[in-house]
Amino acid sequence: MYRNFLRTAALCVVFGLFVSLPAAAQTPSGVLIVGQTAEPKSLDPATVTAVNDFRILVNLYDGLVRYKDGSLQVEPALAMSWKISDDGRVYTFQLRQGVQFHDGTPFNAEAVKFNFERMLDNDNPYHDTGPFPLAFFFSNIDKIETPNSYEVVFHLEQSYAPFLSNLAYPTGLIISPAAVKKYGKDVGRHPNGTGPFRFEEWQSNTKVVVSANPDYWGGKPKLKAVVFRPLTDANTRLAEMLSGGLDVMVNVQPDSIKTFNNDPRFTVLQQVGPHVWFLILNTREGIFKDKRVRQAVNYAVNKKTLTEDVLQGTATVANGPTPPAFAWAHNKLEPYPYDPAKARALLKAAGVKDAKLVFYVTEGGSGMLDPVAMGTAIQADLAKVGLQARIETYEWNTFLSKVNAGLVGKADMAEMAWMTNDPDMLPYLTLRSEATPAKGGFNSGYYSNPKVDVLLEKARSTTDQAQRARLYKKMQTIVHEDAPWLFVANWRQNAVANVRVKGLKLQPSFLLLMHSVSKD
Repeated sequence: MYRNFLRTAALCVVFGLFVSLPAAAQTPSGVLIVGQTAEPKSLDPATVTAVNDFRILVNLYDGLVRYKDGSLQVEPALAMSWKISDDGRVYTFQLRQGVQFHDGTPFNAEAVKFNFERMLDNDNPYHDTGPFPLAFFFSNIDKIETPNSYEVVFHLEQSYAPFLSNLAYPTGLIISPAAVKKYGKDVGRHPNGTGPFRFEEWQSNTKVVVSANPDYWGGKPKLKAVVFRPLTDANTRLAEMLSGGLDVMVNVQPDSIKTFNNDPRFTVLQQVGPHVWFLILNTREGIFKDKRVRQAVNYAVNKKTLTEDVLQGTATVANGPTPPAFAWAHNKLEPYPYDPAKARALLKAAGVKDAKLVFYVTEGGSGMLDPVAMGTAIQADLAKVGLQARIETYEWNTFLSKVNAGLVGKADMAEMAWMTNDPDMLPYLTLRSEATPAKGGFNSGYYSNPKVDVLLEKARSTTDQAQRARLYKKMQTIVHEDAPWLFVANWRQNAVANVRVKGLKLQPSFLLLMHSVSKD
C-alpha cells in the first residue's frame, strides 16, 4: 500500500510538472507524451472498435497471442503454446503461469473463459457491460472448457481460419474479471489488465495516463509512464509537436511531413499496413439503390488527385475492399478511373439529375485521412457531375455513433476507414447481408449480394490459404462491380517522434507498442 502511494504521488508530481511546463520546454525524461487524434470512447477492449483506443489498450492488456514485431503473424503471449485439432475446430491453449492482473488477482483459464463468455453469452450476468460490436470475431465459438487452471480449450462450430489472428486483435485482450464485477458498465473507465503499463487516470478530453508495471511478465518497461493526449485538431497537434509539448504525434498531416523531415529534432516514421479509406453509400434508399449511380460516383471522383495532392503521396488509390497489404488475397483490379463523362452518362441512364445528397464527414479520428479536406474535394468533384452533397461534420465519437447506427433515413454517404488484421474482417463485418447495424454489424449502407455472402462464409471456413485467396478475389470482383462504396485510398500510416525517443516502431497492425520504447 505504501509503495503504491509513493508511486502514485511521484507520478502526480511528474504529470503536474508536465502540465505546467511552458510550451517550448522539453517534456520530462522517462515520460512519453503521445498526441492522438481523438478522445477514447472506452478502455474496455471488448467494447471498442477504434484504433485510437486500441493504441492505448495494447499497453494495458495482453491477449492469449499477439502479432509478431513487424508482421501480422501471431506469436505466444498469455498463452505459451497451443494445438489445433486436425479438423480445425478445437484450439487448446497452455497458459503462462504466475501472471497477475494489475489489481492483484490471478490470470488463469477461468479468467479467459469469463472474458469470452461475457461477450458471447446473452445470459451471462456481465453481458450487460457491453455492447460488444466486434464479438463477431468470436461468434464461431461453441463452448469453452477449462480442464485445469492453466489450460483452456475453445470448441468452434466449424473450422475458422482467422481465429488466431482475431485472438491477437485488441478485441481479444483479457480484462480482469474482478474489475468487471466491481465496476460493471463503468469498467471502461477503470481498465485492468496484465500488460506492461498500469492505468493511472483519465481526464476527459485532456489525457489518459499509464505507468510502468514493474512486475510485467515480459520485463519491466523502459519508460516510467506514457501520457496519451487527445488533440483532434491537426494544427494543434502540429504546434504542440514543434514546440516540444509532445514526444510522439500520430497521423501527421501530409503537408507537415516535409517540415519534420527537414528538422533534425524529429524522426518521421512510416509503415504500410492493411488500411482502406472509403465512402459508405446508402444502397437501401435514395439514388444509391441503383448500381449505375454508385458506379458513377466512383468515376466522378479524382482519386489520383486526392492521393497525390490532398494526401501528398502518403496513400495509393484503392481498388476495392481488400487492402494490397494482404498480397496473397488481394485482387489486382484496375481502380475506377477518373472519368466525369462516364459518370454523367451513367447518371443520365439512371434518370438522376441535380440530386441533393447528405454527406457525413468527421473532424478527425482513427485511420482518417485529412477527412475534412478529403470530404470537401469529393464534394467538389460530385458537383461537377450534377450531384450536390451537403456536408455534415461531426466530432469522431459522435460521427461513429451516427454512422454505425446505419445511414438509412439519415444520410446518403459517409466517410469511413478500417485497419484490418485479416482479409475476412472488413468484408464480413461491413458487406455481408446479415451484418446490418440492427444485428450488430457495420454494414451501414445495407449492401446485399447473396453471392458475396456465400463466398465470405466459404473463405472463413477453410484453412487452405490458396483456396481462401481464390474466394476473396472472386468476392472483390463482385464488390468492385456492385460499388457499394466509393473506393478511395490505401494509406501508409505515419508518425513523428522527437529524436529523444528511442525504439519506437510503427506496426502493420497500426498499434503503438511502448514496452521497449525509451526516452532520454
